[in-house]
Amino acid sequence: MSEFDRGPSLCEFGAVKPALILLAAACVALPACAVAPTVTTTDAGAGAGVTCTYRITNRPAKAVDPPSGTGVPNAGTSTVVLHFAAGDVTVTLDRAGAPCAAHSFESLAQQGFYNDTSCHRMGTGQYPFLQCGDPTGTGTGGPGYWFDDELAHVTGYPKGAVAMANSGKNTNGSQFFILYGDAPFKPDYTVFGHVDDKGVAVIAGLAASGTDNAEGAGFGRPKADARIVSASVG
Repeated sequence: MSEFDRGPSLCEFGAVKPALILLAAACVALPACAVAPTVTTTDAGAGAGVTCTYRITNRPAKAVDPPSGTGVPNAGTSTVVLHFAAGDVTVTLDRAGAPCAAHSFESLAQQGFYNDTSCHRMGTGQYPFLQCGDPTGTGTGGPGYWFDDELAHVTGYPKGAVAMANSGKNTNGSQFFILYGDAPFKPDYTVFGHVDDKGVAVIAGLAASGTDNAEGAGFGRPKADARIVSASVG
């Protein structure tokens, strides 16, 4: 099954399913890479390391290499600064709870995968999230690989949590969502980091403009400029 055949979009259900952070299904072209966003690391040598399996699925939406799956750090933290048009959002990655997701996110950031990308989906009301991570800006794009869920540590989805979007079990790729409020999602999405109050305020500011409500119930594309624009290191 290819990256873009892995599940129906919300419109194919015939009704809005607000508790699902799904990826749409389509094929995309391959744009060029950009410069990587700021990545800082702490406790890089901590932990014995784990093995992660990144399964090749198809052509990535932007030129990128899958991360190495050996010796993946499983302790300490790292931070990735996403420079949104509206302000900086610092994601602190949880290497202990979700080493494979954290490692993938950091690798994609280092390779410039998230540079100049538009966050394509937002929820409001009971499900306050902003979904990003597709270079095509359509919800169809991915990195050309999948990896498994890491859910043992997931107890809820509080404000500030950063989690993987998916379209079914063990279909994690590049798309992720940031919560600007608490949400009652089922424990189906790997939480791999968090943002601080300053970052939450940036996302909440975007949400204040609402969505185009294309999916109904307040779900749709953000009306505000929800782009990860600056991708320069330092």
